[in-house]
Amino acid sequence: MATDDPRRFLDYLAAERNASLLYRALADTVEGDRREALLELADIEDRHAEHWAAKLAEHGIDAPNPPGSLDPGDAELLSRARALGIDGILETLEQTEAAAEGMYDAEPEALPSMSTDEREHAETFRQMRADQARVVMAPRKAIAVGGESWHRVDRSGSMRAAVFGVSDGLVSNTALVMGFAGAAPNNSTILFAGLAGLLAGAFSMAAGEYVSVASQRDLFRREIEMEATELREKPEEEQKELELIYRAKGLSREQSAMVAAQIMSDPKTALETLAREELGLDPNELGNPIKVAVSSFIAFAIGASVVVLPYLFFTGPTASTSIPLILAITLSLISMVVVGSVVGRLSGRGMAFSAARQLAWGVGAAVVTFGVGRIIGVNIG
Repeated sequence: MATDDPRRFLDYLAAERNASLLYRALADTVEGDRREALLELADIEDRHAEHWAAKLAEHGIDAPNPPGSLDPGDAELLSRARALGIDGILETLEQTEAAAEGMYDAEPEALPSMSTDEREHAETFRQMRADQARVVMAPRKAIAVGGESWHRVDRSGSMRAAVFGVSDGLVSNTALVMGFAGAAPNNSTILFAGLAGLLAGAFSMAAGEYVSVASQRDLFRREIEMEATELREKPEEEQKELELIYRAKGLSREQSAMVAAQIMSDPKTALETLAREELGLDPNELGNPIKVAVSSFIAFAIGASVVVLPYLFFTGPTASTSIPLILAITLSLISMVVVGSVVGRLSGRGMAFSAARQLAWGVGAAVVTFGVGRIIGVNIG
């Protein structure tokens, strides 16, 4: 509708009244800070509605009576909230408010605070969702901090890369060496194939991990830079976001305002706090691609070397072919059990289960490649 047509105020009025009615109905389904937040949102919507009713009166247009009941879509949301709890509809509420964030940006008759109010509404629901996620994760964190000495946070990704690098190197190079052994060439050829597989796999693993972590780091830095830009250009809105975050954590309105003001007094602290609380990022620990790449290279090489070692000591035309093969199979089986147990210990899935899974996949890959090598070797021979 054209910006010079006062009938557009009817749409604004209806939207604000419907939102107020929904938020007051939802407030009856919760208690505490969430109820207070929803009622505050409803009060803001009422003030917006009063503004549009006054604008209609200025143009001689009668404002319709306030709705006596929710529209069908809002009624369905309320039913879901009553059945599943408000957490089940927070994402929908956030998306709805996010879609309406810019509704007043180009409206000359809107109050200066209206656009900010609409953005804060979306942020309120976003923080409610974040607060719920923290509540869900809190018991796990409490267990880890309170009594599990094994729990460690690997922020750089190097531990993950090392553990799974060993696993990949062990399985892939065992399968490669078994394939050549199945074709029954001499030990020197098997040794060369194993070393080539070790180096190729290690470099590939290192390159892949470097690109992955570096790309992730670049993405995180970009998000932090965008947050820094918003902090410079819209400090009042960012301070309001901090207040909403701390209100979602359980602080009172006054305490939240005081804490947010204190944090905003130092731009560096404000950026680090917003990055942690709003983005879930630690600016000081975004991952080290070089460290992860080196860990991956070394780990893959260690895993891949297990099956190669026996062939280092049995080379030459008269060397036995069965002894290094038996040693390679034995060392690989033992290593698969050990690596699988370590993975199970770190992941919490269970050492026995992870060891059996690692052994099954490793043996399966080795048997298949050995069989293929045997078939090819016989046909070539």
